[in-house]
Amino acid sequence: MIAKLTGIVDFQGEDWAVVDVSGVGYRVFCSGRTLGRMTVGEAVTVLVETHVREDHIHLYGFADAMERDWFRLLTTVQGVGAKVGLGILTALSADALVRAIAAQDRAAIRQASGVGAKLAGRILSELKDKVGALALGPLAASPGAGDGGGLRGPAADAVSALVNLGYTPSEALGAVSRAGGRLGPEAPVEALIQGGLVELGAREQSR
Repeated sequence: MIAKLTGIVDFQGEDWAVVDVSGVGYRVFCSGRTLGRMTVGEAVTVLVETHVREDHIHLYGFADAMERDWFRLLTTVQGVGAKVGLGILTALSADALVRAIAAQDRAAIRQASGVGAKLAGRILSELKDKVGALALGPLAASPGAGDGGGLRGPAADAVSALVNLGYTPSEALGAVSRAGGRLGPEAPVEALIQGGLVELGAREQSR
């Protein structure tokens, strides 16, 4: 089974690339993010997930282990095949996926091609406990932060306040998480809200 390829990018298509390894061309299907890091004629290393079926063998390539692991996790959800999994990884970075699932942000998941409301709901439901406290950073250790992807206590109140101000759940969760990283796990809700607004303002200015 092929687990990694190192070679020269020979061709690129909409969702695939051909990697020339010592004269043998391997066609690997990739997310837009991985394809964006490739240049025809230049060397590349991709981690590979090999899918063997009765009528074909497909190779799926990833720029790093994080993206490969997310692909594996996403495709455990009923209705998420390889193509949809790559579509999700094209639309959302690993960090954005963690925040969307932790915040149960259906709109964020639906940005991906081929993901409707029902499938987005299933993804959020099935993966919410598997992402654990990744989106919370240091807030995961704070009193009342809860288990799994759920939020309680000051962090939850801060996220809710930012959502009420018009930000998406994913934006609010990401901002509160970053603010919590600066302020520490004991930060009160008022400080988290203010810190979250500072984070959101800084991001808007950098666009």
